[in-house]
Amino acid sequence: MIQRALISVSDKSGLVPFATRLAARGVEILSTGGTHRALSAAQIPVVAVEDYTGSPEVMDGRVKTLHPRVHGGILMRGDRDLAELEQLGGKPIDLVVCNLYPFEETLARAGVGHEEIIENIDIGGPSMLRSAAKNHARVVTVVDPGDYEEVLAEFERTGGVPQATRQRLAAKVFAHTAAYDGAIAGYLSSLVDDQGGEREAYPRHLTLAFERAYPLRYGENPHQSGAFYRERRAASGTLAQAESLGAGGKELSFNNLVDVDAALEAVRDIELPAAVVVKHTNPCGVAVSTDIESAYRAAREADALSAFGGIVALNREVDRATAVALAETFLECVVAPGYTADALEVLRSKKNLRVLATGAWLGGGHQALTWKRVGGGIVVQQRDATAAGEVRSGKVVTKRAPTEEELTALDLAWRVCKHVKSNAIVLASATATLGVGAGQMSRVESVRIACRKAGASARGSVMASDAFFPFADGVELAAEHGVAAIVQPGGSVKDAEVVAAADRAGIAMILTGVRHFRH
Repeated sequence: MIQRALISVSDKSGLVPFATRLAARGVEILSTGGTHRALSAAQIPVVAVEDYTGSPEVMDGRVKTLHPRVHGGILMRGDRDLAELEQLGGKPIDLVVCNLYPFEETLARAGVGHEEIIENIDIGGPSMLRSAAKNHARVVTVVDPGDYEEVLAEFERTGGVPQATRQRLAAKVFAHTAAYDGAIAGYLSSLVDDQGGEREAYPRHLTLAFERAYPLRYGENPHQSGAFYRERRAASGTLAQAESLGAGGKELSFNNLVDVDAALEAVRDIELPAAVVVKHTNPCGVAVSTDIESAYRAAREADALSAFGGIVALNREVDRATAVALAETFLECVVAPGYTADALEVLRSKKNLRVLATGAWLGGGHQALTWKRVGGGIVVQQRDATAAGEVRSGKVVTKRAPTEEELTALDLAWRVCKHVKSNAIVLASATATLGVGAGQMSRVESVRIACRKAGASARGSVMASDAFFPFADGVELAAEHGVAAIVQPGGSVKDAEVVAAADRAGIAMILTGVRHFRH
């Protein structure tokens, strides 16, 4: 039974309707500061916490709820503690609604000062939430305005909230306060000095906060189970925020999600209408065009054999014509910013096709941290957010410079190459990939595979290499297959020999000075 509620919120969305319905059921509401003012302004009966405790707010509101009548009212265990609580002058508090000072939002604001960041570390809020969540056997705890309606519906139907719901809400509270404290620890441990002016990119304490989004069909292999966890503050446009518009009768597997993310990352690097077909995390076909349908058809035909059972990512809304093209081949999943209604009708008719929409679109240059699990820890790095412009700003080191058409093709090959597992080689025309060599232990072997994939199309094509050529053999092999221009980072002790081999073959070569390994 909820008879008394303590409400103190920074995020006031939904506050007034929520409190109005509580008050209509006879719930006494205690509140503080801005929340008290908002409820009073809405003509909702409310008791100031300082009147309940008999102690005024002090130190500009820094101390207001840290009081035995507040925490005793929350932590009391029914009849067992009622007499002692009454001796304190307190009353049972059955519902605690609290969200915290916006520390992370403040931290993310440009130009914010250290003092303001510190002032946005909430003390009373986490204390009340933790007290209430610990005592969830009796107390309902709400930290997320998104849970208001569920709590109200239960309360209005039964006068209380079921134990299972109270436990779930309590777990949500501890996850919330853990992430909140983790963000604070990360900030403080990143400071170079005690003035908060300069911060290290990698704090001493790094807390990663996730919530389970859904179970997976299986893990990397059918005998392994798996689940997908969403980053707590995942950006719009990321895979974590993608909407499933057609499940195709099967849940996503671990491999599906890894491949979808690889395809999305690759297609983000291209501004023109583009399609990327991925198999086992490697792009097997990439193409650009003036429209998304022809881009997809060209990407599929770049390696039609590998495209079967693949993942497709597109960087434009999918229309009906593109959907018809997609439906012609068995695919595991399609991901795009969105779909027209008639496109969805076509795609949903495919029994086993999963359809995902990112909604918002993230460009290739967006900043983020990435990490990989290793034994007993993780390795963390900045996302590889470069590629655009590196070809045209690179240095021509051969006697022959690339033609304009070759530059366009080199740019596409370079953007794709960073998404291919090392050692990576990509052959391309100005509009599509022609052959991809991925994940080989020697670079010349990747060249051999890419050229074999391209076949006769290798003649007159361009080639991108994700890292330098350690020997001239890779360039010599490319020359045998008629490759006309090459882009690579450079930096080998044998660069001079590599460039000389290119000159002998009449190949144009650009060095970018940037390596794009993908392990």
